[in-house]
Amino acid sequence: MLRKFAKVKKNHLPRYTFLVIGLILFSTTTIAQNLDSLWNIWQDDMQADTTRLEAIHKIAWNGYLFTQPDSAFYFAQLQHDFAQSIGLREQMTTALNTQGISYAVRGNYPQALEYYQKSLELDIALDNKKGIAGSLNNIGLVYRNQGNNDKALRYFEKSLLLYEELDHKNRIALMMNNIGIIYYDQRNFSKALEYYQKSLAIQEARNDEKGVAISLNNMGLIYQDQGNTAKALEYGKRSLAIKEKLGNKLGIASSLHNIGLIYQDQGKTAKALEYCNQSLQIQEELGNKKGMANVLNNIGRIYQQKGNRQEALRHCKNGYELSKSIQVLEEQKNACQCLYDIYKSNGNGNEALVFLELLNVVEDSLNAKETAKKLQQMEFAKQVLADSLANAEEARLIEEAHRADVRKKNQFRNVLIGAGLFLLLIVGGVYSRLKYTRKAKALVEKEKDRSENLLLNILPAEIAAELKEKGRAEARAFEQVSILFTDFKEFTAVSEQLSPHELVSEINTCFEAFDRIIEQYGIEKIKTIGDAYMAAGGLPIPSQASVKHTVLAALAMQNFITERKRKLDAAGKPGFEMRVGIHTGLVVAGIVGVKKFQYDIWGDTVNIASRMESASTIGKVNISQATYELLRENPQFQFDKRGKVTVKGKGEIEMYFVRVSD
Repeated sequence: MLRKFAKVKKNHLPRYTFLVIGLILFSTTTIAQNLDSLWNIWQDDMQADTTRLEAIHKIAWNGYLFTQPDSAFYFAQLQHDFAQSIGLREQMTTALNTQGISYAVRGNYPQALEYYQKSLELDIALDNKKGIAGSLNNIGLVYRNQGNNDKALRYFEKSLLLYEELDHKNRIALMMNNIGIIYYDQRNFSKALEYYQKSLAIQEARNDEKGVAISLNNMGLIYQDQGNTAKALEYGKRSLAIKEKLGNKLGIASSLHNIGLIYQDQGKTAKALEYCNQSLQIQEELGNKKGMANVLNNIGRIYQQKGNRQEALRHCKNGYELSKSIQVLEEQKNACQCLYDIYKSNGNGNEALVFLELLNVVEDSLNAKETAKKLQQMEFAKQVLADSLANAEEARLIEEAHRADVRKKNQFRNVLIGAGLFLLLIVGGVYSRLKYTRKAKALVEKEKDRSENLLLNILPAEIAAELKEKGRAEARAFEQVSILFTDFKEFTAVSEQLSPHELVSEINTCFEAFDRIIEQYGIEKIKTIGDAYMAAGGLPIPSQASVKHTVLAALAMQNFITERKRKLDAAGKPGFEMRVGIHTGLVVAGIVGVKKFQYDIWGDTVNIASRMESASTIGKVNISQATYELLRENPQFQFDKRGKVTVKGKGEIEMYFVRVSD
C-alpha cells in the first residue's frame, strides 16, 4: 500500500508577486486517481504493459512530483526500468523527464539538467519533435533558474521553432510566455510585453482561459514594475476574474495578494489590507502554510506603512513563527527584516538587534553552503589540474621504461650497442622529465595565479582573504553605508537606434568610466543590472569620508555622461542621459551566489536608494534626507531642497539635489 510514504504537502505560494513560467510536463493526464488503485494496477501483471506504465506514471506525477519529489523519482525509475525491459523508449523519455523535474523541484539543477539531456538524446534518436521541443524548454528553465538568461533564451527559441513547425498552438503560446519572462528578467519590458501579447492572442483565439489568466498576470507585473499601477490593477483584476470563474483557489489567493500589494504601492492601505486578508483566508482554507507566512509578512508591512506598529508586529511575528515551524528560510528572512525595521523605528534597539542577528543567521544558512561549495570547486579544479599533470608524468615514465625494456630484449646480442642506446634513452628521459616537470609546475602556478586574480576581481580584497582563510565569509551589518544607483533614461528607445555591437560598446564605455571613478574615490562596485549601475561607500571597511566620496563619485559619473552626450550629439549619434540617486543608512553585506560569487548588500537602505534614483532628474544627483544631514555642513557642496516627494512603496520622502559648490 502506498500509505507508507510521507503525507502530501500543499503547494507553496511564491513571495510577493510572481511570474508564471511554463514547464513542459509530458503528463498524459491531469486527473487525480486513488493511489492505492493505481498501485494495484501497476502490480497486476495481467494488465497490458502500457496500462501498467500509465498507472505508475500517474503515481509519480499526480501523487508525489510536486510534494515529495524524491518519492516521484523512485516511481519514475520503476517506469523507466520496465519500459526499457520491453523496449518502449517513448515511455523511457517520459520517465527521464519526470526524474529531471523531481530534481528541479528540489533545486538540484545540475541533476535536473542531466536527466533532461538524457530525455532529449532519446527523443532525438526517436525523431520525436514534440518531445525534443519539450526537453529544450525544460533545459532552458534550468539555465533560467541558474541565472543564465542568454542560454535559457536560446533553448526557448529552439523549442518555439519546433512547436511552430508542429503548429502546436498551446505550446507556442507557452513558449511565447517563457521568452517574455526572460526579457522581463533582463528588464526589457517592451520586448517582454510583445511576447506576452502574442501569447495572449493565441490563448484568446483558442479560448484557453487558464493561459489567458497567466498572460494577464504577467503583463500586470510589468506595469506594476513600471509604476503604472492603474494598468497593473486592470490586468490583475482581469486575471483574478478568470481564476474565480475556473475555481482555481490557489490562483485566486495569489491574485488577491498581488492586487493588495499594488494598492499598497498606491498608498491605499485599506484596500491593500482588504485584498491581502481575503488571500490569507483562502491560504488558511487550503492549509498552505508557506503562502500564509508570505501574506502575513506583507500584511505586517502594510500595517507598518499605516503607522499601526502593534498590528504590524503581530502579523510579522505570526509570519516568523509560521515560517520557522515549516523551516522555510526565505520567509523567515522576510519576517526578520520586517520585525527588525519595526523595532528599530520604535527605538527598541535591543529587540531590533535580536532580529538583526536572526536575520544574519538566516542569511548565513541561505548563502554559506553555496559559497563554501563554490570555493571547494575552485580548489578541486586546481587539484584536478595538478593531479592530471602528475598522472601524465607517471604514465610517460612507465611508457619509457617499457620501451627501454623491449629494446633491451630485442638487442641483447649486441650488449655494447644496446647499453649505449639504453644510456642514451635514460639521459633523454631525465632531460624530458625535467623539462616536462618545469612546464607542469608553470601551468599549475599560472592556474593558481589566475584563480587568485579572478577571486580578487569579483570580491573585495578583505572578503577574498577571509574566504581563503576560513572557507566562508560572514555577513556583516554596517551602520552607515551610502548606496549609489544610476539608470539611463529611455534606454530602450536609444538602444533601438544602435546595432547590438554599438549598444554593448557604448554601455561598456560608460561602465568602464564608472569603474575608474569609483576606484578613484575608494568606493565599492556592487553590480550592474542591465543598464543600471550600483555602488556603495563605507564597506567592507567603514570610513568617515565615505558619504562625501560617494557623492563626489556620483557627480563625476553624471559629468562624464553629460559630456559624452554633448560629444555624441555633435557627431549626430545617439547617447544616453542618466539619473543618479543616493541614500545612506544601515545595510547587511555578504556573499551570495549559486552560479557566480557576488558580494551583495541588503536592507531597506538599498530600496530607498533605488527610489532616490527613480525620483531623480536627468543630469542631477538626488540624495535623501539622511545623506543630506551627513553633508549639510560641508562647504564643498550646495543643496537644492526639493521638499517631500512621493515614492513607490515608501510614501513621502524628503529629497535634495546636490552639486559641487561654485
